[in-house]
Amino acid sequence: MAAKKTTAKTTVRKASTGKRKYGPLAGEKVEQSMREMKSGELRSGGSGKKVTNPKQAIAIGLSEARREGGKVPPNHKKTNT
Repeated sequence: MAAKKTTAKTTVRKASTGKRKYGPLAGEKVEQSMREMKSGELRSGGSGKKVTNPKQAIAIGLSEARREGGKVPPNHKKTNT
């Protein structure tokens, strides 16, 4: 078996349109909610339980940014089909 020789590393990148998906407010809110989660202060809205999952903390931060009018894509809802 002959090994393939690679001379240069090539990366394939998606063509960028130049637009940012998330605005600066979204980043600030996510950062704030992650800090609250790590310090044990972040609570979920419905039950008031302590949030320990980082993905949930990010979702809460994005939701707060959406509520305040920041540039955040719409919420994706899963459908069972």
